[in-house]
Amino acid sequence: MRRMQCVLSVLMLSTAAAWAAAMGSSARGVIPSDVQQVITVDYRTLKNSSTAMALKSQVLPPSLKEFEGSLKGVGIDPDKDVDQLTFASYRHGKDGVKVVGIAQGSFSGKAFLKKMKLKKVKPLKYRDTDIYPMSGGMQMTFLDDNSLLFGDGGAVKGALDARDGYTPALDSNSQVADMIGSVESGAVWSVLDQQGTQNMLLSALGDAGKLADFETVKKHVVGSRYAMNFTNGVNFDLDVVTSDSVTAATLSSLVKAGVLYRKMTATPIEKVALESVSVNSDSSNLQMHFKADDKQFQSLMHSDLFAAVSK
Repeated sequence: MRRMQCVLSVLMLSTAAAWAAAMGSSARGVIPSDVQQVITVDYRTLKNSSTAMALKSQVLPPSLKEFEGSLKGVGIDPDKDVDQLTFASYRHGKDGVKVVGIAQGSFSGKAFLKKMKLKKVKPLKYRDTDIYPMSGGMQMTFLDDNSLLFGDGGAVKGALDARDGYTPALDSNSQVADMIGSVESGAVWSVLDQQGTQNMLLSALGDAGKLADFETVKKHVVGSRYAMNFTNGVNFDLDVVTSDSVTAATLSSLVKAGVLYRKMTATPIEKVALESVSVNSDSSNLQMHFKADDKQFQSLMHSDLFAAVSK
């Protein structure tokens, strides 16, 4: 039971990767149907919340740092020029999981192309699309004058294949696409497919995930979605979508057991956080909610629990 990190694990494992807002049409169109996770980052929201900025600073994952650094390498400052940043991980056959980023903001495609021309940087052609090199071996191309796609070469080409109709795109994956509508108005949101959700729950439940109950219910998990807002403190809502009400109720019981177990060994700060977690089931959805004021949440970020689950 030592690895059981309770419901807060699910929160941290998910939010450690991202902060977000509604995804633009240009971003949606280049995400392949075999998508694992979609995350959107709303930089405007981050700037207006000291808690969001503190969270971003502490748990910013290496992949996001790499993407930000690559944007700076082509003259785009994420903190000033980017309004929205979307990440999508998708399965790409024998190449495994690929990740692409889509940045939208106040930067100008025309200005960038002029700069590349002055530097005598020649693009690679992929059908009718010009692809430019970035730092760290990544590549980028403009989707429109204020939206660009970037990632490694294979990831970018796979995304362009989806946009151009050579492979299915996100909207053909109804399980993932249907989950987006109920969360994309949040300041922070993400959706995760079936396999990704199963892995997340197994990691979050620890030894409880080895129980027969979990082996039964995990087969009926459809996916998960979360929304996070920083207005009046921190509000986090996570739904695990299942195929039926019995699965949702059973999963709810497992997660509640995880919360109770973690309270037994939690520090005072962690206990306050756990008291702020509610778990229930509604029809076929497991629902988890967490709420804390800015001071409580920033204190929690320095706890051992947060450090353990936000790696």
